[in-house]
Amino acid sequence: MDSFFFNITDTRYKITELFKGNEGYLNRVDISNGIVFLESKLQKFSQEVTLDNLDRMVIFIMVKQGTLKIYDALSKNEELVNEGEIAIYCSSKQDMTLTIQKSDNSDIFILCIADFFLKRYLSARQNESIDYLYDEIQKEISLKAIDKQPIDALSLYIVEKILNVSVDDRMQSIRAEHRVTEFMIHRFSLLDHFSKEIDSASLALASKAKTILLQDFISPPTIASLAHLCATNESTLKKVFKKVYHTTLHAYVQKLRLDEANLLLREEDLTIGEIAKKVGYKHQGYFSKLFFATYGVYPKELMKH
Repeated sequence: MDSFFFNITDTRYKITELFKGNEGYLNRVDISNGIVFLESKLQKFSQEVTLDNLDRMVIFIMVKQGTLKIYDALSKNEELVNEGEIAIYCSSKQDMTLTIQKSDNSDIFILCIADFFLKRYLSARQNESIDYLYDEIQKEISLKAIDKQPIDALSLYIVEKILNVSVDDRMQSIRAEHRVTEFMIHRFSLLDHFSKEIDSASLALASKAKTILLQDFISPPTIASLAHLCATNESTLKKVFKKVYHTTLHAYVQKLRLDEANLLLREEDLTIGEIAKKVGYKHQGYFSKLFFATYGVYPKELMKH
């Protein structure tokens, strides 16, 4: 078996055309050792990519248009990532076929990150997503689904920046690697993983409060009402929620609102003011300020992509 990584020879940023024709293209791009992405845009055409390696990696798949099918020959399992979804998978050895299925238009981005790249950023905290994923790919797993969510505007924005690193840019590899790191930070921040030190009673209480807030974060219950619904008192609820999710109830509601806004920013027929109101903010300026503080980019920038 060959290694999927270490494909760079005389240059630190290498583009390889895997397919090119009237139907579109499929490119492999080696940003640096340990970071590889595939970009495909096809029309009414199917294309396969085979991975047959002994590499430990995390795989991000973003399907803007079309459908990607993954067949894992080791586990005999099949996975589908459909239009409008981002999925994360872990793999410590590969014998799989990625099939870009035939459709009117397909637009797919696949990012592969090696374990030795992730290792640079380990925190030694069990509740950190990057540590959890690194530990997972040290196990003997051929393909494990970790997460699947709708594509959001910020992910589209960052991936567009990754794809549009110019061949004429100075420090091209570093620029692209920086943007990939931005993407990982954003996607990892959407995952929940818990320390083994969290007891089952605390996890159950925090999870119940989270479920209630997820159902109505536009007009959420007061903390007193939420505590009553969870059969506890305000002090205990706030303490336990912070212990489990490492954030306050107020900050969590704000995150849910901004995450929803991030999705709504993909809708071309909505203004920023309308989106702000939809997620519970009366003032567009305040909403934009919170969005920038959270994501490092203003909503108006995302609406350009």
